[in-house]
Amino acid sequence: MSTYLMTMKLDRLEGVLLGTAVGDALGLPMEGLSARAVARRFAPVTGYRLWGRTGFVSDDTEQSALVAEAIAAHPTQPALMVDRFRRSLLGWFVRLPWGLGLATLRACVRIAFGLTPTGVDSAGNGAAMRAAVVGVAFAEQPARRRESSDALAQVTHLDARAVEGARFVSEVAALAALAGPGASPLQLVAAALPVVQAPMLAEALARAVALAHEGAEVPRAAQALHTTGFVVHSVPFAAFCFARFGHTPLVALQQAYAAGGDTDSIGAIVGGWEGALLGAQAFEGPLLNQLHDGPFGPSHLRALAADVARAVASGEPPRSSYSAAAALLRNLALYPVVLAHGLRRLWPWYR
Repeated sequence: MSTYLMTMKLDRLEGVLLGTAVGDALGLPMEGLSARAVARRFAPVTGYRLWGRTGFVSDDTEQSALVAEAIAAHPTQPALMVDRFRRSLLGWFVRLPWGLGLATLRACVRIAFGLTPTGVDSAGNGAAMRAAVVGVAFAEQPARRRESSDALAQVTHLDARAVEGARFVSEVAALAALAGPGASPLQLVAAALPVVQAPMLAEALARAVALAHEGAEVPRAAQALHTTGFVVHSVPFAAFCFARFGHTPLVALQQAYAAGGDTDSIGAIVGGWEGALLGAQAFEGPLLNQLHDGPFGPSHLRALAADVARAVASGEPPRSSYSAAAALLRNLALYPVVLAHGLRRLWPWYR
């Protein structure tokens, strides 16, 4: 791979990981809220609101980083890549992450007890939210991209809709990385549709493309597509937001959050696609500078991107790592904050 292509690859890998992190951290405080509550308490979404002005990522970004780590370790051996991800996921789980979905929790328990398959029959969006980095890593290798995406998805999710949702997220990211900033996000989303065969998901994605093509407003799209953590809802709505507003990253995220629902995962998917399309500069400035720079923060994600770029180009082993102790301490320190955010949503006046 030439120096120019290597530099471009690194830029897109940094973009997809950093974009995932920004989209995740911005959307985290409003996860599960209605559009009305988001408008009343958070709009306009221009900065982080979990704890002061500092942004903290959740499981969406952290699992994406674990996938990147697995790719960097075994870029040409899918079975070893999946095994590395499975083991990394268990290690991550015992450090008490917050925000993980029920399907991923159940899968981690199955991994811990050595049960097979480790994935569970769930159509949640846990596999899709971490899949964009697979697309960028293997952008030039469609067969390997789809094989790797499917296999990594099945570590936690076995439902065909979840697997194909992850495949679609990976495909859009790959097409965006190859096309570059001048491409039409709507055309990229439409070009990725053929990788999905599951009827319910395929129909929802086609509806998302049609709504974006019509220039539909967000409330109408949210009513038609829905914004829950069900993969048939979240991935099509993310596709609509990217297709409709993808040339302006912050606007695309703001529109995604305005609909409420699974805001952090939808934001992570949209942010990852934006980073794949526009590169690392997509979110340069305060949104990156104010992200907490510990485990799974910007410095760690940039180092992971470099590992993946080198591994895919030349098979060079990874160099980066993160402090497991620091990750555990951060999680424990933030648990009261996260619980407080969750509990206050139970109060009628907050909703």
